[in-house]
Formats: sequence, C-alpha cells, structure tokens
Amino acid sequence: MTSSPLRVCERVKEGRVLAWGLALNAVGRVALRRRRESAADADAEYSWFYQAEYANVARSVFLILHDRQRAEDISQDAFVQLYANWRKVSRFQRPDAWVRRVAIRMAVRHLKREQRRPAVEGLVDEPIPRGPVDTDLLRAVGELPAAQRVAVVLFYFEDRPIEEIVHLLGGSDGAVKMSLQRARRRLAELLAEEVDEDVGRP
Repeated sequence: MTSSPLRVCERVKEGRVLAWGLALNAVGRVALRRRRESAADADAEYSWFYQAEYANVARSVFLILHDRQRAEDISQDAFVQLYANWRKVSRFQRPDAWVRRVAIRMAVRHLKREQRRPAVEGLVDEPIPRGPVDTDLLRAVGELPAAQRVAVVLFYFEDRPIEEIVHLLGGSDGAVKMSLQRARRRLAELLAEEVDEDVGRP
C-alpha cells in the first residue's frame, strides 16, 4: 500500500525528532560524565589541599585558643566551608589564606564568647610542633584580649609579615602594629619583664 505524501512527511519528522532526541541523550550522557569527572577531580584536589594545610590551620587556631579539641572543631568547620566553596576558592591565588581567615575569625568569635574562661589546664601536655615550648609565655598570651592574642600568634609564633596579618584580619597596618605593641607591654607585665620598645618592633 502506497503511503500518502502527508504520512511520509510525518514519518520523516518523527525520524528527525527521534534522531535529535538520541543525539541530545548522547550529549547529555557525555556532559554528565564530564561533570562527574570534574567533580572527582575537584574532590581529589580538595583532599590533597586538606592533607597539606589542615595541620597548619589547626596549629594557628590552637595557639589562639589554647584548646586542642576546640581548635580541631573550628578548623574542621572552616574546611567544611572551604569544601562548600571549593570550586570558587580553588581558583584564588591563596586558597590557604581564605580558609585560615575563616578559621581565625571563628576562633576570635569563640574567644569573645568565652572571654572570662580560665586558661586551659594541662597546657604543657598539648603538642606544638615548632620549636621549644615556653609554657609561661603561652599562658600569658592566653590572658591577652582576642585581637592582641591573634596578632601575637600570627606575627611571633607563625612569623607572618604585617601585610599578611592585615589581609587575614582586616583593618589596617597601624591597627595591627598597635595591637602588637600593646600585647608586648601586657606580656611584659604578666611575665614581670621589662619591655624594650626597640626590640622586636613589627
């Protein structure tokens, strides 16, 4: 039986639609596979970054809080935020500075909530990986206000330049230097030492 011209046109259209649908499905499968591969690459990159930077961030937070468990909790929370923003942050020149800034700000908020909390007992037993431990100094640092404590940790314990501290904390060059100057004077009082304004000036 001979098909009518209209029926032939309809079949041609149906064939084109089917072919187009198959092509779209193929493209979709390729795109989905690429997204999955990209996600796997991003996860692998994040995992590598976490392994490389977590201990450094946790150490900074510990030196600010003097509380190992709280430092680990805050550091993990900061890295959770990093993971949620990894696709954007991983393109930054210094993603380590981003997560460190998040962790430090969380630590400062915690300090402000716990300002009257006494110094953590058992500080001598807490591991600090770099250099010898001066427990008297650490306890004295723990008595400083939050802003001064963070500035001291970053400048003296972490050996970071003023410019980087300003970037991490916000504010100005002068504000950071003022925090360090006041911290030195307060530490001298707490340690019963004479402060020398010319030594260790940032």
